[in-house]
Amino acid sequence: MPIAQILQQRRQKLAKLVDFPVLLWSGDRPSRNFPANQYPFRASSHFLYFAGLPLPNAAIHLEHGRLTLFMDDAPPAAALWHGESPTREQIAAEIGADAAYPLTDLLPTELPNAQTVLQPSQWTIDAATIGLCNEQRSDQCYILDRSVNAPNCPEDRDLALAQAIVQLRLCQDAAAIAEMRQAAAVTVQAHKAGMAATRSAQTFAQTEAAVRAAMEQVILTHNMTTAYNSIVTVHGEVLHNEHYHHVLQPQDLLLADVGAETAQGWAADVTRTWPTAGKFSPTQRAVYDVVLAAHDAAIAAVKPGVEYRDIHLLACVTLATGLVDLGILRGKPEDLVASDAHALFFPHGVGHLLGLDVHDMEDLGDLAGYAPGRNRSDRFGLGYLRLDRPLQAGMVVTIEPGFYQVPALLKDSSRRERYDEQVNWERLAEFADVRGIRIEDDVLVTDSGSEVLTASLPTTVAEIEALLSI
Repeated sequence: MPIAQILQQRRQKLAKLVDFPVLLWSGDRPSRNFPANQYPFRASSHFLYFAGLPLPNAAIHLEHGRLTLFMDDAPPAAALWHGESPTREQIAAEIGADAAYPLTDLLPTELPNAQTVLQPSQWTIDAATIGLCNEQRSDQCYILDRSVNAPNCPEDRDLALAQAIVQLRLCQDAAAIAEMRQAAAVTVQAHKAGMAATRSAQTFAQTEAAVRAAMEQVILTHNMTTAYNSIVTVHGEVLHNEHYHHVLQPQDLLLADVGAETAQGWAADVTRTWPTAGKFSPTQRAVYDVVLAAHDAAIAAVKPGVEYRDIHLLACVTLATGLVDLGILRGKPEDLVASDAHALFFPHGVGHLLGLDVHDMEDLGDLAGYAPGRNRSDRFGLGYLRLDRPLQAGMVVTIEPGFYQVPALLKDSSRRERYDEQVNWERLAEFADVRGIRIEDDVLVTDSGSEVLTASLPTTVAEIEALLSI
């Protein structure tokens, strides 16, 4: 189906949900230190969903299913530095716009009562913004740019627009899924390249950066970019580790959380953990298999109507069961999860929504992740759950259980005292060579169950060791 037709269908769906005009900004290229030295441009995901193209410094006006594009043609002098650019009219035809005008024609007085969602980057905003975030009601935390609204525009439209966008973007259409399949396929190739690069990196006493480079090279070769800052680290206990200076050692596990993003902005998000020496140690293999059991159980439970929170708790109980079998935890697995003892080793949620953003629509706070009337728990084991709503066909979610020995948690005196009878600290010390393990895949909810979009990247110990031996 042509992209213009797909975009038109999305606009028509929005028109059925809101009865007021909507203005969406793309954002602009921020400069690093002087105007001509710019950061890479990433358009607002809300803009991309309806416009389809990453157009810098552009806006679209949506009303009754019609799209009006506002953007300037490139000045003649720009061709010297950047080459020829398509005209505004050519771009309008490509995206199926009903009309197109210069950006200078976009004036608040000409767009009465238009609602507008803030683009992600604060660097691109000149006007002040209003953050509507109630710390006690995080399900209603979102940020809106009121700079172009009519003076008396009702604020309840802010929430109505955000809710409409969430409703549209929760379940992906065929075009979005096709894009995400491409991102997933390239991401799988990148992870295999990382495994292949690990042997030589260790042989020549190289750092994590060498493996990261091999992985991101694959993504760049396919004219994509990373969907987020890559995590490639031997210190997997640091959940969002963005340091790459550690020299690979034979006893290390390397955790790689790397995902590609297509030119149109659709993301993949995959994590694998593998031994730098090519073989898991007995302790590493034992814990890896526990995490894999939680991963497999959670994915097997994905289908329409299932509560994502229940999938998270299933992963927790499965993980706790394995840790009891290893002698690390003591007690009944369900009781350990009820007391949050498992969260000492698995403190985050089992995953999140995936789409145009790697944590899809989290610029709207918990409005997308949490069903109406639900709020984040203050429990240690549930507070970082990013998704709490029943699954629907068309949703794409990540499943990513893990095991981590985080010093900030395990050395905390209050937690050690609270969980002293449930944790066998002496037995845990025998697993010192397991800093962090995470296994993550991207899962599409289908009409009858699920499809793992990243299934071609192996997860078992035998398969990973086989890849490392090639």
